[in-house]
Amino acid sequence: MKKIADTIDEYLVSTIAESHLSVNTQKAYQNDLIKYRDYLLHNKKINDIAQIKKIDIIQFLKILKDQDLSSQTIAHYLTSIKNYHKFLLQNAYLSEDIAESIERPKTTKKLPNTLTVEEVTKLLDIKPVTPFDYRNKCMLELLYGTGLRISELIHLTVNDIDTINCVVHCIGKGDKERIVPINDYAIQSLNEYLEIRPLLLKNQSTKELFLNNRGNCISREGFFKILKKILLEKGLNPNVSPHTLRHSFATHLLEYGADLRVIQEMLGHSDISTTRIYTHITNQKIKEDYQKYHPRNGEE
Repeated sequence: MKKIADTIDEYLVSTIAESHLSVNTQKAYQNDLIKYRDYLLHNKKINDIAQIKKIDIIQFLKILKDQDLSSQTIAHYLTSIKNYHKFLLQNAYLSEDIAESIERPKTTKKLPNTLTVEEVTKLLDIKPVTPFDYRNKCMLELLYGTGLRISELIHLTVNDIDTINCVVHCIGKGDKERIVPINDYAIQSLNEYLEIRPLLLKNQSTKELFLNNRGNCISREGFFKILKKILLEKGLNPNVSPHTLRHSFATHLLEYGADLRVIQEMLGHSDISTTRIYTHITNQKIKEDYQKYHPRNGEE
């Protein structure tokens, strides 16, 4: 007998080792499969992988749907389950992949939220006074100027920044390294921050670029709080996230004529289809502007 819990653990270890998944992706797979395991154990009284039937998976997905989970979330669960059952087949733990023929729910991709150029300008209009002001302005300028993920930004070191050649080196998903150009505003902000950065070191020696008030690397949560405070002070939507600046970076580049493949490289997307969502945003804006400004549109 092969226990479900044991094979899930084995699958997760194997997947993490082979795929170089990010920590967040690892946790997502783990959470999906733990919920699947608990359902089989408690709802179906199944502990042996040989006892799992296709109908059990289908009924699990129905339970998720009854919980009002989105089609995207349910599709994610099914992907986790499909990959797990494929692993069972490939390792000869089972002779059949019962999940293979289950169709994924139809999903509609939600367009990401973005800021207008004017809103970004307002957000970045910071007159630094304290060392933390210089740090915050620099982080925001880099987020919008490079399209980095927040996880990539907070893990930058001083050696990752090349202000002479105006590029930043970062490690993205799957430990893939990429080089992204930095604009003049971000370079200026970086140089100003690097001058006062020693004041944040607290007599420590660390290569992390962005430091908190204890001289350690700033956390995601810490920067989320900082961003929300700045948004409120500026009278902007407080629900804007660091990822909104990444979306805004890509959307504005596309609107101003940048090639989609270039944007894909800068964002670190492995698949162009992921980047293509930004064309939908710009197309939507074109339609909205047409409806709003064309003299023959609407009532007289």
